[in-house]
Amino acid sequence: MKQKRKTKKSLAKRFKVTKSGKVLHRSSFGRHLKSAKSKGQKSRYRKPKELTGKMAKKIKKVAGK
Repeated sequence: MKQKRKTKKSLAKRFKVTKSGKVLHRSSFGRHLKSAKSKGQKSRYRKPKELTGKMAKKIKKVAGK
């Protein structure tokens, strides 16, 4: 009998796999030193980004999806 793979908890905290299979993650550079960044830049950092390509496939595999 094949065993189920455990979910990597470090990845589960950083990425979200949606129902349609997209992999979403938070933007980098949006935590501090915000006074130097423009309003538009800061608003773009707030929105989750979609991860594509081989990296998304790898994360889905390790996330157990």
